Amino acid sequence: MKLGDARREKEEYAWVLDYLPYGYTNDKRPVYQKKPVVQLVGEKKFALIEAIPKQNKVSQSQERLYIGDGERDMIDHVKKHLTYDELTHGAKVELPYVLEKIVIENEKDLLSMYNESYAITTRLHMLELLPGIGKKTMWAVLDERKKGDFENFKDLMDRVKGMHHPEKLIARRVEEELQDDHIKYRIFTSHQGT
Repeated sequence: MKLGDARREKEEYAWVLDYLPYGYTNDKRPVYQKKPVVQLVGEKKFALIEAIPKQNKVSQSQERLYIGDGERDMIDHVKKHLTYDELTHGAKVELPYVLEKIVIENEKDLLSMYNESYAITTRLHMLELLPGIGKKTMWAVLDERKKGDFENFKDLMDRVKGMHHPEKLIARRVEEELQDDHIKYRIFTSHQGT
């Protein structure tokens, strides 16, 4: 998968950030009228999603659920996209852990960030958008990349001195993009309004 290809794909799977068996606390309707809600993060586009579970189905935090067009086991329907600010406190706490799991599960696709990144402007390289990567580490990655693509995150850490937990850097960047609607350069997410 090339960088940016995930933006054109529809989410097939999403990971549970929070399950609210009685809906939102700020919902003023009587309890018997409230419906359960699940807050999710998509696996490919990292879209924040609100979904309604099927009756008598309970989702667990960090559970991977099918939300595609076919028959769904747990989710009745996807209700809407969410912004970061619409997430519950529990969902915000879970988000970094879930993002890291998604990055590790999709290592081959997301490794393209290190293998295929390019200069955005004459003074800024895409790698520098990752938290903790400066010019020195960027040049070390680019020099090693000339010798051949990185096979996995471990190979990247072994070949680039000072590179620690590249999966966490990607997860942190995704979280930054989800938190800030006005971020100038987006690598992993598209703007929620589009």
